[in-house]
Amino acid sequence: MVKPSLGNVMLRRSVRDFAQVLREALHAHQADDLDGAERLYREVLALRAAQPDAMHYLGVLCHQRGRSDEGVERIRAALKITPRHPDAHNNLGNIHKECGRPAEAEACYRRALECAPEHHNALGNLAVVLEVQERLDDAFDAYGALLRQAPEDARGHYLMGLFLRNHAEHMEHLEQSAECFRRAFELDRRNLRALEALGVALYALKRHDEARQVYRDWLSREPDNPVPRHMLAACGGAKAPPRAGDAYVRELFDGFADSFDEQLLKNLDYRAPQILTAALDAVLGTPAAALDVLDAGCGTGLCAPLVRPHARRLVGVDLSGGMVEKARIRGGYDVLEVAELTGYLQAHGDAFDVVLSADTLVYFGELQEALTAAHAALRPGGWVAFTLEAMDGDADRAELTPSGRYRHTRRYVERALAAAGFSHLHLAADNLRREAGQPVAGWVVLARRTAPLPTCPRGESA
Repeated sequence: MVKPSLGNVMLRRSVRDFAQVLREALHAHQADDLDGAERLYREVLALRAAQPDAMHYLGVLCHQRGRSDEGVERIRAALKITPRHPDAHNNLGNIHKECGRPAEAEACYRRALECAPEHHNALGNLAVVLEVQERLDDAFDAYGALLRQAPEDARGHYLMGLFLRNHAEHMEHLEQSAECFRRAFELDRRNLRALEALGVALYALKRHDEARQVYRDWLSREPDNPVPRHMLAACGGAKAPPRAGDAYVRELFDGFADSFDEQLLKNLDYRAPQILTAALDAVLGTPAAALDVLDAGCGTGLCAPLVRPHARRLVGVDLSGGMVEKARIRGGYDVLEVAELTGYLQAHGDAFDVVLSADTLVYFGELQEALTAAHAALRPGGWVAFTLEAMDGDADRAELTPSGRYRHTRRYVERALAAAGFSHLHLAADNLRREAGQPVAGWVVLARRTAPLPTCPRGESA
């Protein structure tokens, strides 16, 4: 989403008070003071009802606050007044993209480019939604056009690297993706996601020493940054922690929030929410909106519409505030909270009938504490449902992988659930997503907190 920029604002009115209020609104919006910005935009529109910049950026703000339909209408109204405003077309496309309407988003980005052919942001966004629609040749052409038009644009190199990695058919594509990530970081030293992606790509290419050196160099520059510390351990350069640290998870997903859905759900064929909720449907039966459900590690809320028919009350909790805000925009939850998963479960004993967790426990190597907390948070007869990345073999073990996630053997999962007090175990193998062009094997796991046997009256036998 393009933030307000004073350089893009058409202050053609001569009324000094009106211009000053608009400037204050834009500054508040840039500072993420959404309450103040909304109040000031509305004040501008009270002074000038058809002021297009206030209408446009109030539309952006409405989307940020979960009122996307209102945001669309306000930007459309602004475009009726200034129909050749490329930033407004681009931001309207962004709303459609983030609401899962890629065809509408594509049309908006194309209009932005008609108005301003050198609008690199719109061209990059166009490439993304073409990829989302699986028009891979068109997407590749658009990414290539972006790099030709803006060879010094770090975002363009990063996006091309992701495209090549996501759809790699042979090692040459991974080599090219690594070079894109390297170039993206050279052009923008703040783009730490490119540096992390470079390390993962190098490890996938079996250039293990180079991958570890990327993270060591990064850690030497930023010794307090949890991302290179975790990823160095993931590549075998340090002792693996029992679970990913809170700071790492928060940093990772706050930075990933804006592109999470399009990268995972569309580009990586991410299926964990659908597979998990389908398995849950099989044991819960016909939805009756009668259960208290916790979406533990809710992310952007992909599970909400799938599990909502079962829920009397649906609670979402996630460590990443950025992800929770995206879930708030998507809607479907009665309560959303930013909190660490295990601590939240421990604080809510006997509160839920279902605890589900799609691709969250992949950041836990040791599962025991989290599963024990889930058992305590469930009412008797309640179900826990979660996905994990699968590890082959008969051993009882888990390991941290170069992706930064953990994988577990079947025996480990069975033992951890039994130790936590669960029974009625259902464990099935399935593919959860693609990575570097290959399927990622996983476990879909359900287990039940057994209801206690009824107490017999004194003097009677069961």
